[in-house]
Amino acid sequence: MESSTLVVIAGILLAYAALSRRLVGTSLTAAIVFVGAGFLFGGEGLGWLHGSYGEHAISVLAEATLVVVLFNDAARIDLPALRREYSVPARLLGVGLPLTIVAGTVAAIAVGHGISWAEAAVLAIVLAPTDAALGQAVVTDPALPSRIRQGLNVESGLNDGICVPLLAIALAVAQAETGETTGAHAAKLVFEAIGWGIAGGLVAGVLAAYVLRWARTRASIEPHWMQVVPVIAAVAAYGMADAYGGSGFIAAFVGGVAFGRLAGAGESNAAFSEEIGGVLNGVTLIVFGAAVLGSQWSHIRAVDVLYAVLSLTVVRMIPVAIAMIGSGARPLTVLFLGWFGPRGLASIVFGVVVVEAGGLPHTSELVTVMSVTVALSVLAHGVTAAPFARRYAAWYASVEAPMESKPGPHQRWRHALPYPPETSEAQS
Repeated sequence: MESSTLVVIAGILLAYAALSRRLVGTSLTAAIVFVGAGFLFGGEGLGWLHGSYGEHAISVLAEATLVVVLFNDAARIDLPALRREYSVPARLLGVGLPLTIVAGTVAAIAVGHGISWAEAAVLAIVLAPTDAALGQAVVTDPALPSRIRQGLNVESGLNDGICVPLLAIALAVAQAETGETTGAHAAKLVFEAIGWGIAGGLVAGVLAAYVLRWARTRASIEPHWMQVVPVIAAVAAYGMADAYGGSGFIAAFVGGVAFGRLAGAGESNAAFSEEIGGVLNGVTLIVFGAAVLGSQWSHIRAVDVLYAVLSLTVVRMIPVAIAMIGSGARPLTVLFLGWFGPRGLASIVFGVVVVEAGGLPHTSELVTVMSVTVALSVLAHGVTAAPFARRYAAWYASVEAPMESKPGPHQRWRHALPYPPETSEAQS
């Protein structure tokens, strides 16, 4: 990555930081600004940002971002609180997610991309994880029923980690189908990726948690170092797994679960790592707009846009509707849950994984579809988040909704630093 590129990225981040408070609660979200600025300054625009999807520096950036975010997302989920009220996230993750992958696979074959069923499954998994950061107002507005927004919050925090092993399996099957590797070798790689990923995550997460607890008990650790420990643990988890051929993403997710359960990663301890993750996420979105969306712009076909629209609507919304059957949720709530399934960071990084894996005959087509879907999601969910949240809140305040009125357990929003009072999670 060229020095001039770093300067432009820094300038975009600085400009957004200076105006960030003014933009809170508006439809101009951080994701829209970052992707739009990346595209404007990229090759299709002013040409100030340079890079390609397969470039090593971009791959490292995207993967490092997802490792930190996966660890933090897993660590911030309060499992005991989740067990007390798991209905909505359990339905979204246990029923909605698998059905979304199935529906995405069928849609990819039906729209006529000319890809195999295994490649269609890869595409569906790449686009299955949701990213609540793209619809911030939906999970931070205290006027919304806590059960619903916390359900979306938990879903977003866990579904990317769940999809990592599924992507490894789908890629192995797709590569075996094309003759790139044998079935036995593909199975071996999958078992190594999952097995060493789990092992690396457990070792790093448990070790870091107990070191932190030991240091706290003896008051031997400075407060600012407590905030650095989650980042150290995430890096260690990735490194341990990757050294033995395991999935660093699985390791980061498992490590985050173990660390959060044993160390109790509260807001004060997680502030640094979560803000680092937020900054890296912003940089990744800028690079996505410039190097990925920009490079794919001239290759976008009508069929790609069609699949993107289907992915963000019926592929997501029908499985969610099925998942919520028998829950007592009102139709508007089901529609609200179904619409707010934004695609963001995880899909971008999963696309990098597909490119690096190689061996798929339609990799370029898959990347194009992923790019269109993420870009459309950034725009559509960003623009609609605040107004739709206000309308849903107004409806909720005017009716009796027993299912929605049941309070949901507090689960921290991804960012540790507080938002302005009007959107602060602390008011819930």
